[in-house]
Amino acid sequence: MKVLIVGSGGREHAIAFAVAKSPKVDKIYCAPGNAGIGQIAECVNIGAMEFEKLAQFAKEKEIDLTVVGMDDPLVGGIVDVFEAEGLRVFGPRKNAAILEGSKAFSKDLMKKYNIPTAAYENFDSPKAAMEYLETSKYPIVLKADGLALGKGVLICNTKEEAMDGVKELMLDRKFGSAGNTIVIEEFMTGREVSVLSFVDGKTIKIMTSAQDHKRAKDGDQGLNTGGMGTFSPSPFYTEEVDEFCKKYIYQATVDAMAAEGRAFQGIIFFGLMLTDEGPKVLEYNARFGDPEAQVVLPRMKNDIVEVFEACIDGNLDQIELQFEDNAAVCVVLASDGYPVSYEKGFEIKGLENFDTKEGYYVFHAGTKRDGDKIVTNGGRVLGVTAKGADLKEARANAYEATKLIDFENKYMRNDIGKAIDEA
Repeated sequence: MKVLIVGSGGREHAIAFAVAKSPKVDKIYCAPGNAGIGQIAECVNIGAMEFEKLAQFAKEKEIDLTVVGMDDPLVGGIVDVFEAEGLRVFGPRKNAAILEGSKAFSKDLMKKYNIPTAAYENFDSPKAAMEYLETSKYPIVLKADGLALGKGVLICNTKEEAMDGVKELMLDRKFGSAGNTIVIEEFMTGREVSVLSFVDGKTIKIMTSAQDHKRAKDGDQGLNTGGMGTFSPSPFYTEEVDEFCKKYIYQATVDAMAAEGRAFQGIIFFGLMLTDEGPKVLEYNARFGDPEAQVVLPRMKNDIVEVFEACIDGNLDQIELQFEDNAAVCVVLASDGYPVSYEKGFEIKGLENFDTKEGYYVFHAGTKRDGDKIVTNGGRVLGVTAKGADLKEARANAYEATKLIDFENKYMRNDIGKAIDEA
């Protein structure tokens, strides 16, 4: 069969890597793709938000299945466009992707259906938000309602910081229309865990756990980024936590969406905070996490195309998800200066070192081909992933592997997975 993947980052490379392993698949296209994806798929110069062009391409090439990796096209309604054209596509429809597209919606959903989350209020007036902050407890969290590349969350330690945050999100419009409405919620403390799941509208199947590192600098300092590295599984995601989440969070979310007439088919990413009061939902995403996909998918034993099709056809209850009994760590190699400003166009050397290394992977995020060279083309450039028998071994392997690649301006955090030592 022929598969089209929509997106251009490390997540889409990880999806393409998993799809390429399926014996059902003999041709992969990716729009727009990147230099790494181009080694296993044919990259097509169509943007992820060009729905009509993508649908036309899928028809022309007789694509059997389209997989949408990115949040923007899902929230924008790409699945609805493809379905209207009679095309088979994996991902939630627009009315379900709102689970990620609007934080105000998702918070209201959790409140209505008693799904554990932080206390909060929604605001579409800067004046009302600032008045609320006058009597709030600190620290406090401000979230842009819409999509903001994973960066629209501000943790404010003081009233002054919070007031500045409202100005930044709602008045200065740092993230455009994403900040028209904001969510102000209580600051929760505890371990963060990411749990990805497949959903077919009624059945949910949980993947292995992971943990992301959002801040740009070591010690969780610096600005929020799209993710500087991750590890899987999380030692903090215990059987007890799993049981609680299955009882009060996972199926409850799927049932809530169905009850609202928004049946969800695709990936639900649960961002969890393990608080003293039990696990609570920090956020939902409506697609694979990035870079969580880069550690979860290499450990997955199933034919991913079979799972995608089961979600589309409503047969997910017949699938048993299986993951390797090992661990994986991904360290993101970024351009120095990310996420603010950085230079691009530097040649990447050493990629060939991974061609024959079993259990080691390089997932391209911000790269492009320049003649016979591959050069940097973004803030997050590569995700270097390595497996190991356990997390400590995987972490050691991943950091050893980062030495095999070099480019001018190379930057990475040196403490990805350090929390493992405390487990």
